[in-house]
Amino acid sequence: MPPAPPFLEIADLCREYQEGERLRTVLSGATATIGRGEIAVLLGRSGSGKSTLLNLIAGIDRPTSGSVTIGGVAVSRLSERDRTLFRRDHIGFIFQLYNLIPTLSVEENLLLPLELQGRLGREERERALALLDEVGLADRAGDFPDRLSGGEQQRVAVARALAHDPELVLADEPTGNLDLETGLAVLDLLDRLTRQSGKTLVMVTHGHEVVGLADRVFRLEGGRMVEGAPTDPAESRA
Repeated sequence: MPPAPPFLEIADLCREYQEGERLRTVLSGATATIGRGEIAVLLGRSGSGKSTLLNLIAGIDRPTSGSVTIGGVAVSRLSERDRTLFRRDHIGFIFQLYNLIPTLSVEENLLLPLELQGRLGREERERALALLDEVGLADRAGDFPDRLSGGEQQRVAVARALAHDPELVLADEPTGNLDLETGLAVLDLLDRLTRQSGKTLVMVTHGHEVVGLADRVFRLEGGRMVEGAPTDPAESRA
């Protein structure tokens, strides 16, 4: 049988920004393919373009040139409206700062992606609340985010990113605001939940401890993606 086509294709991706009279190049020919169900970690120094690359994959931003294709859909060539709808239906996002809505309870935050899709039926609600149980917070469903610790908020954020059953999960420094022990617990949870459901995960991080969880490791160097972990762990924390 022929090999399965890659789930995520990043092809010759370039992104430039005009800063006054100066043209700033953040990405310059970034290229990679990632298979369905793989966990890929993206390392790089501060300012190397990691978050820019995630935004391009998610369709939040559009490349200057090159393309991003997810599951056969050329996301970078969609209109802004269609990119928004594609992101809503197919991508889960986990942020460093949790991005929980403070005026909504834990349960309401968790169900928000399903409400936005118009899919908040009984079966979907039960599945989402089962996820909350999976992350160990079923007893906090009625609490508001400010009553939770940082680690608990990030566990809610992981459950929310998975609640609408996305094919692709993007995580931008998901443990950056957590202490090492709590961060490792969140990473273990994220690894388990994405692997057991066969989701593709792309994670930006400075933490070298994440490399051991990954199927693929990429570094951003000079605007390009280079596969392979750094030989010096300090490189990934820069």
